Amino acid sequence: MIRDRSPHHPSVLVAEDEASNSGMLQTALDFLGFDVFTVATGAEAISAVQRRRPDAVLLNTQLPDLDGTEVCRRLRADGDNTPVLFLSARHAVEDKCRALAMGGDDYVTKPFDIAEVSARIRALIRRSQVTGHARRVGHTAPAPSRRLHVAGVELDMGTREAWRHGQPVKLSATEFALLKVLMENAGQVISKGRILDSVWKYDFHGESGVVETYVYYLRRKLGDPDQSLIRTVRGAGYMVSADGTES
Repeated sequence: MIRDRSPHHPSVLVAEDEASNSGMLQTALDFLGFDVFTVATGAEAISAVQRRRPDAVLLNTQLPDLDGTEVCRRLRADGDNTPVLFLSARHAVEDKCRALAMGGDDYVTKPFDIAEVSARIRALIRRSQVTGHARRVGHTAPAPSRRLHVAGVELDMGTREAWRHGQPVKLSATEFALLKVLMENAGQVISKGRILDSVWKYDFHGESGVVETYVYYLRRKLGDPDQSLIRTVRGAGYMVSADGTES
């Protein structure tokens, strides 16, 4: 491996209670160009995110005081959208879906390849820079303003803001990405597999429950209890009606 010598070193918080794993991750990620700091408990992780504002969090699901998913849930409840990549020995589909439903952005199972973990961290940080939901690294130019208008919903691609019938709607980075995919394909049925590929950027091997969870979140936030905005097409996917325009 060649050490990353970029002048901009994204910061990563590693929350891992096993000293050997924590030390290995810190050494490897530092070599790959990250500024790394570590904690060993969930409470320390929450405090460190609030104090040090990392660009991403590498979070073990099994910490001695709090489950990693609970740590992520508390961060999201406090309005913090720092990208979270879970590391876990749990391989079950329901564990992965629960972690993502609690606000996680990605999930890697142990044993893992550190090069893959590094690549996923960088992908999450790039996405957070584009969406504006986390502190920017370096000097990234803002995206040009472009707006989508569909069925009373408006998305601003430049500021990553959303409105429903003129009222602001606060969305997480993942919720925004999902709604964007649906609105850009208004009038078309979008399969769960295509949504997973577009929003989460990797293959979940049929683990589509996370899509259902995030569609539920969107419906709740957009005031769509009767599913008149985001329709479920049984056996096929989801569709937003095409009665709007793009500017």
